[in-house]
Amino acid sequence: MDAILSLPTLIGLIIVALAFDFLNGLHDAANSIATIVSTRVLRPRYAVMWAAFFNFIAFLFFGLHVAQTVGTGIVAANVVDARVIFSALSGAIAWNLITWWLGIPSSSSHALIGGLVGAGTAKAGGAAVVWTGLLKTSAAIVLSPLAGFVLALMLVLTVSWSFVRASPRSVDTTFRSLQFVSASLYSLGHGGNDAQKTMGIIAVLLFSQGQLGSEFYVPFWVVLTCQIAMGLGTLFGGWRIVHTMGAKITRLTPMQGCCAETGGAITLFAATWLGIPVSTTHTITGAIVGVGAARKVSAVRWNVASNIVTAWVITLPAAGLIAALTYALSGLVP
Repeated sequence: MDAILSLPTLIGLIIVALAFDFLNGLHDAANSIATIVSTRVLRPRYAVMWAAFFNFIAFLFFGLHVAQTVGTGIVAANVVDARVIFSALSGAIAWNLITWWLGIPSSSSHALIGGLVGAGTAKAGGAAVVWTGLLKTSAAIVLSPLAGFVLALMLVLTVSWSFVRASPRSVDTTFRSLQFVSASLYSLGHGGNDAQKTMGIIAVLLFSQGQLGSEFYVPFWVVLTCQIAMGLGTLFGGWRIVHTMGAKITRLTPMQGCCAETGGAITLFAATWLGIPVSTTHTITGAIVGVGAARKVSAVRWNVASNIVTAWVITLPAAGLIAALTYALSGLVP
């Protein structure tokens, strides 16, 4: 076992992890509310309150499979120590802040995974990586937006056919109400998948310090504090990214917004139950592109979508590089 940290240092690292969780909520708040804001169903102020509530209560509905994957399924638990955790969080937080400032909807999830891999590799080389877990998570980079795209596309086509004889006004009125449900489900999925990543980080830190005994698990106080941190982050919102997600990719009607959120929510629910730490950003972006493409291919601003995809591709290596550099530099501190 690595050196045991003093209590203040351990608490400090937990606070850093919760800061990441807060930033995750702030950075990814746009994913939960972009569609409901862009369709003018809710004002931004009320939308973030709505999303924050459902983010917080997500732990009541999901198991902790994602936390287990992040804690032990990306980097070997016996490699993880305080320095690895600090470096991983530094890489993820730095990349989150960079992309948030630029208004780019990159993935907080994959920034964290990249940070973990970068820091773990800097410590112990490739042997530190649990390749099956990393490959499963990496596959989700492609599959989660694809699933969101396909589900949202199918939903919007089905709904359009079902309401073909209804007046545009009645369709709009119906889906303005239904969007409250779809946005709630998506926020629930967001809180269920994303907050668990920080739970896994804190739990593996505690495990490395001998605080959990011989078996890895996630204490309830960790679950609660992570959900609170994410909920608070969501309350502060990510207005720069809301504009990109809700308007720049394609313009949305309430019906399209509802279909996008529902397709995204189904994807997140499935991934969370399977213990796969997917990107909520990737998922909702794929769903928004899907509903736009259902109208016509030219309805999607593909240049914006391609910029987002570029950010996705570089997130893992960028966060990993920052984390590896942080690990190396932290070794110079006496």
